[in-house]
Amino acid sequence: MEAVLLGAFLGLTLLGVPVAFALALSVSLILFAFMDMPQVMVTQVMYSGVDSFSFMAVPFFMLAGSFMSAGGVTARLVNFSQALVGSLTGGLAQVVAVSGMFFAAISGSSAATTAAIGSTMINEMEKKGYRRELATGIVAAGGTVGIVIPPSITMVVYGVIAGTSIGDLFVGGFAPGLLMGLAMCLVSYFIARKEGIPAEGSFSFANLFKAFRDSFWALLTPVIIIGGIYGGIFTPTEAAAVAAVYGIVVGLFVYRELKLRDFPKIIFQAVMGTTIIMFIVGAAKVFGWMLTNLEIPHHIGEFIVSLTSSPVLFLVLMNVLLLIIGTLINASAAVVILTPIFLPVAERLGIDPLFFGVLMVVNLAIGCITPPVGLDLFVASAISKVPIERVMQATLPYLYALLLSLVVLTLCPAIITFLPNLLR
Repeated sequence: MEAVLLGAFLGLTLLGVPVAFALALSVSLILFAFMDMPQVMVTQVMYSGVDSFSFMAVPFFMLAGSFMSAGGVTARLVNFSQALVGSLTGGLAQVVAVSGMFFAAISGSSAATTAAIGSTMINEMEKKGYRRELATGIVAAGGTVGIVIPPSITMVVYGVIAGTSIGDLFVGGFAPGLLMGLAMCLVSYFIARKEGIPAEGSFSFANLFKAFRDSFWALLTPVIIIGGIYGGIFTPTEAAAVAAVYGIVVGLFVYRELKLRDFPKIIFQAVMGTTIIMFIVGAAKVFGWMLTNLEIPHHIGEFIVSLTSSPVLFLVLMNVLLLIIGTLINASAAVVILTPIFLPVAERLGIDPLFFGVLMVVNLAIGCITPPVGLDLFVASAISKVPIERVMQATLPYLYALLLSLVVLTLCPAIITFLPNLLR
């Protein structure tokens, strides 16, 4: 049955069936062919998989990102990034990386971050001498931090599945997100020198202060979310609702670019995004339920423990697996499926669940630009109309830098755990 389940999922995926349907149909096939259970079990388990108060954070964070993007936040974050690093060699490429970090603190999604920054920056970079495929690759790489820097929808999913503090996961994501952003900035510097793209203008504290003042209310969002959670003012789920309301207030009354007539479209987009994510999570829950019934997690755990008792070697194996998985399926689905399998093994080897969860999210984030089917590659390609294979080639230097960052995080767990331990 195990071979049929996994074979059916891989076969359906290779045929182009959407991942969520491939997961659910694989389980449905096992129920029909091998088990005396009704098909209604699929929908019941799917519902139970998303029936959690903590998952209410997902639609609220989606709404917050949509309201702020429509309310002029993206443009102000780009302007602030321009004032901060635009005068460096490869300034616009640096702006993409820094803007990606700032927008990640609002959107919680790598695809949303890629789309928001790409729609603003790709054409502008081309005007300044960047090849269009290079600009597209830079934007795709910049979006990876979208699920690492809090708030992160994928971290919410991991926290629910693993029973780990979502607030601690959010704080643990700051340093890895910053490390990834700095790595991309360094790559952009060397690429700009190689391409002969000069620095533009000079740094000015006056311009920086003006841009900071204009973007202050946007930059305050992560402070409100993390500060409220650790200050005991509200839970992570309530923080998501506060962020959504804050996005409305900022867009309507501070920046005044959000209009009431925009609300139906924004809400519809957030509902569609939430529905897709929750359907994927529910389908992954069904698949994970069947894996557990077939005792596959137990067998895999025993096999891994028989191979090694070294936490570092286990993490290396996990890194390779997650990088591959991250190219094939949605990050939230991967978390739902893989966490029950590998977290018990990680704990058995003495690995902190907080560290393991953040490292898992970083892996899956890098998978978003790992060929052949990284999600952010397709998002950036759709925006710029550059063929996907050329986007992949342009993204490779950033992929190598992010993989190096992953190695550093794997060998130095304190980078992830220091801030959460400090604030506990």
